[in-house]
Amino acid sequence: MKTKTTPRKVLIIDDEGDLCLLLNILLGGKGMDVEHVQSIAKAEEYLLQEKPSLILLDNRLPDGFGIDFLTFVKKEYPSVKVIMISGVDAAAQDVALENGADAFLRKPFTKAQLNQAVTELLDREEPVTSPS
Repeated sequence: MKTKTTPRKVLIIDDEGDLCLLLNILLGGKGMDVEHVQSIAKAEEYLLQEKPSLILLDNRLPDGFGIDFLTFVKKEYPSVKVIMISGVDAAAQDVALENGADAFLRKPFTKAQLNQAVTELLDREEPVTSPS
């Protein structure tokens, strides 16, 4: 029987189409199963059906603030890693981390910053044991 590694699911919650497309390209190229929604309501629907390993969460969404949704995600899905993304609120970083965000990226961020945050969080999720 062959073992096939299933790609890790990543959910992007952001209402900026261009950013979602860019994140999809960057993360999809790393063998991840990337989907995106543009509102908190759609994210709640998604989470009822799927369990992502990682959520990239924008703070300002059409139907609320990501920081508020973050509390819900961490309560209902404690094993899901969350990277909070914000370009507007300087104070959002402290609040996001206090509310349970695993990492914070301030817009605009670089490909290297994104890769570092994603790699660190997903490697922490599934520790790799090296052969002796």
